Amino acid sequence: MKKLSIQVEATVAGSYDVVVCGGGPAGFIAAIAAARSSARTALVEQYGFLGGMATAGIVAPLSVFTYNGKKVIGGIPWEFCERLQEMGGGLIEKPLGNVAFEPELYKLCCQRMVLEAGVDLYMHSYLSGCKCSDGHIEAIFIDNKNGTEALEGRVFIDCTGDADLAWHANVPMQPDEGRPLQPLSTYFVLSGVDTSTPRMQVAMHHNRQGVNCHCEEIRNELLAHREEWGIPEFGGPWFCTTLQPGVVTVNMTRTAADATDNREYTRAECELREQVFRMAAVLREHFEEFRNCYVSAVAVQAGVRETRRILGAHTITGEEYVNAFRYPDSVSRGAHPIDIHVAHGASQNVTFLKTPAFVPYRALYAPDFGNLLVAGRCISADKTAFASLRVQASCMGTGQAAGVAAAMAASTGSAVSGIDISNLVERLIRFGACID
Repeated sequence: MKKLSIQVEATVAGSYDVVVCGGGPAGFIAAIAAARSSARTALVEQYGFLGGMATAGIVAPLSVFTYNGKKVIGGIPWEFCERLQEMGGGLIEKPLGNVAFEPELYKLCCQRMVLEAGVDLYMHSYLSGCKCSDGHIEAIFIDNKNGTEALEGRVFIDCTGDADLAWHANVPMQPDEGRPLQPLSTYFVLSGVDTSTPRMQVAMHHNRQGVNCHCEEIRNELLAHREEWGIPEFGGPWFCTTLQPGVVTVNMTRTAADATDNREYTRAECELREQVFRMAAVLREHFEEFRNCYVSAVAVQAGVRETRRILGAHTITGEEYVNAFRYPDSVSRGAHPIDIHVAHGASQNVTFLKTPAFVPYRALYAPDFGNLLVAGRCISADKTAFASLRVQASCMGTGQAAGVAAAMAASTGSAVSGIDISNLVERLIRFGACID
């Protein structure tokens, strides 16, 4: 392939204790945690709003915060959920503590919390590279309307979902455990739905532990008439309330693609947008609750379930996860079922946990990279454990741990692998994290 060389001069826009890349569920929580730990913190986000898959992807509900009657993810993530509910933008559903939400108020709530914490925001900024030598990141490069800029930092946190910063820094990634990856799905919002029927009341509230909350009646009809109705590959369907009458989010589109490959991602986005309107038409034509429905919003980007994950100091295995192995450096937990969507077809492999699992701090960093942490989808886990940890509540939990740890490392000048774990755990517990 032909290559061209360019030389770009980057202005240093700021120097920080902690720089967080990605403003999704892991990233905005990490930034708040770092700033509340007295670190001068920057948060870089490619869109003009925060929330990531929750807001850009309309992925609802946020799950799982509570399991077996006990809170699993607490602290700043739970504070966010409570504040969102107080604003009228969230509905905490018991017993699982899954949170249905209104996307626009979600954007406003996390923006307020980030700014209240004193975080410097760099929105509309795309991570384009980093200056890294011998495993030490000196600065990241971002592109925005000001041109190419640099942000210097003592410690960096990759919350991009796709491990973009780690990839730019040449961090080793998890070995290929088989393709294709879990499929992409574009969520959409339908208005004009009759949400008062018993079927929709059950389907759009995700409050039953040990149950896959897809709408089984509609699913069976779709499967029975797939060829006759011209239905493409689909999952679910899953519906979720937006707290507005007659309005639901819909998760049912799917296609296989590697979202870290621009050409594949572009093809997938176009295909999924076609699927959105085809699926809406099918629902409208064949199901009474949807007779008057219309597409009122489509996610800004397709929802990504699986891409790159770092090869960390420890890789969480499926066996450890299912058996709730307690690590000496446990810093967060997870309770969502192991949820593997097949890339082709309508099936899904689900394993419900008996006991909430643990996440070790060593899964948040790679050996030989002294000032880089990761949180969210790019943590070190095998394909099985990752299929649970990829969800938003778990991402928030690892974001909180990474933010506090990054502030500690920045204040002492130590490598992220060298901080005092007992001190980290104590600080997390003071924040309200649920680690026991």
